[in-house]
Amino acid sequence: MAAASPWLEEGRALLKLALPLVVTQLAQMAILTTDVIMLGRLSKEALAGAALGNTVFYFCWLFGLGPTAAISPLIAHILGARRGDRAGVRAVVRMGFWTVALMAVPLMLPLWFAKDVLLHLGQTQALAEAASHFVRPLSLGLPFSLGFQVLRNYATALERPKASLWVVLATILFNAAADYALIFGHFGLPRLGLLGSGIASASSYTFSFLAMCAVTYFHRDLHVYRVTRRLLRPDWGKFRELFRLGMPIGLTMIFEAALFNASTLLMGSFGTASVAAHMVALNVPSITFMVPLGIAMAATVRVGLAAGAADQPGVRRAGFTALAMSTAFMSVAGVVLALFPHRIAALYFSSADASNAQVLGLAALFLQVAAAFQILDGLQVTAALSLRGLKDARMPMWIAGASYWLVGFPLCLGLGVGLGMKGLGVWIGLAFALMTAAILLCWRFIILSRDRN
Repeated sequence: MAAASPWLEEGRALLKLALPLVVTQLAQMAILTTDVIMLGRLSKEALAGAALGNTVFYFCWLFGLGPTAAISPLIAHILGARRGDRAGVRAVVRMGFWTVALMAVPLMLPLWFAKDVLLHLGQTQALAEAASHFVRPLSLGLPFSLGFQVLRNYATALERPKASLWVVLATILFNAAADYALIFGHFGLPRLGLLGSGIASASSYTFSFLAMCAVTYFHRDLHVYRVTRRLLRPDWGKFRELFRLGMPIGLTMIFEAALFNASTLLMGSFGTASVAAHMVALNVPSITFMVPLGIAMAATVRVGLAAGAADQPGVRRAGFTALAMSTAFMSVAGVVLALFPHRIAALYFSSADASNAQVLGLAALFLQVAAAFQILDGLQVTAALSLRGLKDARMPMWIAGASYWLVGFPLCLGLGVGLGMKGLGVWIGLAFALMTAAILLCWRFIILSRDRN
């Protein structure tokens, strides 16, 4: 029992940190769901424009997210080596704000000219115009969104994840009210439709950043580091390290996101039913994925603290505990998806309508494939973020690129188009991509976490 005690303690510490992070991730999905519901009631054209605009915004946002995501492991290493190192922590957060300031304008430019970008990518004039109306005001919220991530990752590294959770919960209410007022013209405000949704989203990003600033100031454990002190003083070592670690993180996320966007484009060649079923089948695993993602974010901190303290057994224990937790949850999720695919699909489309029969059948089929890769999806994200806690980001980037684009996409294309398996072939390709990433990333964590004494 004594031998198991460190593992039990690690499990408790990881769970305490992970639970608020999981809820925060789910709450952020609720914000997106609110936008979809509001715009869906406005018109299908508005919803399509926002969906296209969000795709452009998301890719720009991911580029900026990389350096902010490096904040957690850097602070964890500092605190693992020397608990209470205020100057070191403050320098990382300060340089985090510098990276946001440096990248904000270059990332906003393609959003401001989203219409031209989309027209060059072959989109219709009407859809590109609609997306532009949404993205232009939304672009103004991008630096505030990234600023929120700086403070959120700071709070997470200090093992105070509830701070950002309360902010996100408040943002859900703010975003819903802003959408309601600006899209439909309530509370004495003009009816702005799609433009209003973009303004509401940008305002929500601003609100979340300002609210997080207030929480950081008034929360005793967060205020003590005084992260805005000497804000203009450079620390070029920390600045370089944020980019050295952060840019591969951003590219890793882009590789994965680009594969799933490419799979959606492939589905478009198989007809409307395939696309609709594909979007439903993606939405469900996206929800279950939030749980291992929250566990993985906690693993970054726990692994980083142990690595900073040069505690190699602690590194291995933190990573393996996180992998076990993710596997346990995703096993249950996989069983549910495998047993009830038709019932889950029926939550999105009415089974009483005979015209939905083909979509329901395809969605149920895709969900069965999703059930098979649930554990793999949980393992790959947990292993990747555990490696992030070791400041290992470059090799995971190459693994992601190879898994998704040398294995996944050719299989999606070959099975779906070449062999005529259509949507099923695409989903099998996605499953193989995740399997390859999971095996290679877990193998790398096992190798790097070995006790070499």
